[in-house]
Order: sequence, then C-alpha cells, then structure tokens
Amino acid sequence: MSARTSEESKKSQILAALEDQDTTVTMGDPLENDMVLNMGPQHPATHGVLRLLVRLDGETVKAVVPELGYLHRGYEKIAENSGYHEFIPHTDRLDYLSPLSNNVAYVLAVEKLLGTEVPERAQYIRVLCCEMARIASHLVATGSMAMDVGALTVLLWTFREREKLLDIYDVLCGARFTTSYARIGGLQQDWTPQCTGMLDHFLGEFPQDLEEVEQLLRANRIFIDRCEDVGYISREDAIGLGLTGPILRAAGVPRDLRRDSPYLVYNALDFEVITLSESDALARFYVRLAEMKESAKILRQALDRMPAGPIHAHEPKKVLPRKDRVYTRMEELIHDFMLINTGINPPVGEIYQGTESSKGELGFTIVSDGTGHPWRMKIRSPSMTNLSALPLMLKGGMISDIVAVIGSVDPVMGEADK
Repeated sequence: MSARTSEESKKSQILAALEDQDTTVTMGDPLENDMVLNMGPQHPATHGVLRLLVRLDGETVKAVVPELGYLHRGYEKIAENSGYHEFIPHTDRLDYLSPLSNNVAYVLAVEKLLGTEVPERAQYIRVLCCEMARIASHLVATGSMAMDVGALTVLLWTFREREKLLDIYDVLCGARFTTSYARIGGLQQDWTPQCTGMLDHFLGEFPQDLEEVEQLLRANRIFIDRCEDVGYISREDAIGLGLTGPILRAAGVPRDLRRDSPYLVYNALDFEVITLSESDALARFYVRLAEMKESAKILRQALDRMPAGPIHAHEPKKVLPRKDRVYTRMEELIHDFMLINTGINPPVGEIYQGTESSKGELGFTIVSDGTGHPWRMKIRSPSMTNLSALPLMLKGGMISDIVAVIGSVDPVMGEADK
C-alpha cells in the first residue's frame, strides 16, 4: 500500500470516528459548513504531544477525536526485558512531574508480589515523597492552566513554590527531577535533619503563598469566565469512562485510594477527600487547590510522627543489601552479586497495586513466571484514561475552550504514551 493510500485510509477512519460522535451530522459533504482541523501534536496548550482532530462549525466544537501515541515509549515492554530493580529509573519518566510518587507506586507493586514488609520509618518517608510530589504536580497544573487562559503571573508564582520542593529533592536523593529514590524493600538513603528543616520552612510559608495564588484567580473575571461551566462531564459519564483523581472528585465522586484502599501509613493520618459537584474546569481547579492544603496537612503529620529505625527490610535474597554490609560481609556480597546479575526470583503469580497519584489512579499489574524480570507488566496510567473524556467535555463548546479544558485535565503524555 502506498503512503498516500495509507494516509487516505487513516483519514477516512478518523472522519468515520468523528461522524459516530455526532449522529446529527453526516460526512456526505463535510466541508460545506464544517471544518476538520488538527490541534497538535505540536501545540503549546496540549501539554505535550497530544493531537486533537477537531470538527468545527464556525468556532463551535461539534466533535473531537484525541490521538495519542506520538512518543512511542514502550515502557511496558521495556519492563518485561528489565530486572525488577533496573526498571525503577524508568518510572521517573512516566508522570515526570511526580517522579517520587511513581517510584513509590512501582516498588509497592513489586513488594506486594514478593510479600515484603517495609519498616515503618520508610513508609512515613514514602508518604512524604508522595505528598511533596502531589503538591509539586498540582502547582504545575494550576500555573499552566492559568497561563493557558491568560494569567501568566500565576505560572511564575507556582513554579517558585515548586522550586522549593525540588531543592528538598536535591538534598534527599541528589536529583531534582529524575529521582529514582525508592528501592524495593526500602529507600535509596535515609531522610535527614536538613530535609526536615527545609520541609518545615516550606510548610510554614506555603499556606500564605497558596492563598495569594487563590486570591489572584478568584478575583480574575477573565479566568472565572473562561473556566466556569466549561468542560462539563456528568458524574455517570465520569464513572463510566473510569476517570480518577481530581476530575472524578470534581464530579462529586469521593474516591481516593489513600482512604478507600489504604497503603503505606495513610490509614493513620488525618485528611479530607475533597469533592465538588460542578464537574467543570473551575471545579477541577478548586479541587487541586484544596488538595494541596490537605497534602500540606499530611506532610506536617508525617514529619511529626516519623519514628526512628531502619529504612530497609532485611531480606537479603529480595532486597539489595546496604553497601556498608556488602563491603564487610561475604554473605551480603554474594546476595548483592546474585541480585544484580540474575535479579529477584519472585513467586509465580499476578498482582495489581494501585496508588493515588496527583492525576488519579496509577497502578501496576505484574505477572511473574518466577524469573528475574516480569513476564508481563501493564501500567494503568491516569492521564491516558482521563484524556478519553475530552470528546464529551469539548463537544458543544468553543474552540477557545479547548485549551482551558486540557489544562483542567492536567495530562502528562509521558505516562499516557506508556
């Protein structure tokens, strides 16, 4: 088949998909009144390589087809050809705005497969990692969404606050962006008093700084008009599409895996699951603002309650021994050699572990055949699922609403194109 024939076939399939979305419009004469335009994949407001095929009647959106897959990442297949330890750095590159929480989600899945219990101190530090990542991600979501509708100052303010968290990352694990901090059975290294001081200082300033952001946008009539009653999706449709995270909670569904299916030490911490019922772009903005306040409350509790003790499970055949033991004990040296060269040998079986990431439910399904790498791995990425709602959210709106709605969904294409 020639390239031109292939392109025409693909175009006809996309036009057929557009026609299926709106039964009141036929494609018999598609250009008489309507236009079919591309938005992306190179577009500053699509937050990555997202392509939208948009059918317009003037400036009114009649139908939308999201097209994903431009990154060609293949992370699930990479995992199936990597050792369990080897794959940890790849999780940084999924939702690259929340690398620390990605690390934690993956190692929790492997530990569930192995049946490994992690010391309590390590669990509290992992909670700190997840909630710092949630705040950092929501700050980017808030700032970029505001920028998309014209409020550039907010982007600068939110990035200023995020920089403070990245400075803590740097001290904690030696990296600001691709952290690779969690380890199967523990952590790369312990939480330090310097990290405690930096996070305590951040938590002291953050409520006031976040209030300034909220006040600026609450009083911005342009921002309110661009987001209110825009991108609506019903509660039933949100549940039916499998949406999770702030989008689902903004539709009035109080689902949060930290409370509904607790992991780490979340069941010992006090926090609220934020829900609203308006289910529009503005509601998603308010949900993220409130969630940042709840995350700050969780961080304060975790700091105050973190116990002393080890940060690694002492299971030499499953967990990489610490270097001080590798260099001084023959048994640990042998275990380290075997784990690096042949990998962990988990039991044969299948598990699923879901966590509440900043964008929704991030889950890993691992199928083990007993060898040192997964036989199959599937990643349940919230960005990919949430993007499936765009056809419903955008239909009937204006073309200018598209950027506001994408910002309210807050996708990261790194995990959508997994």
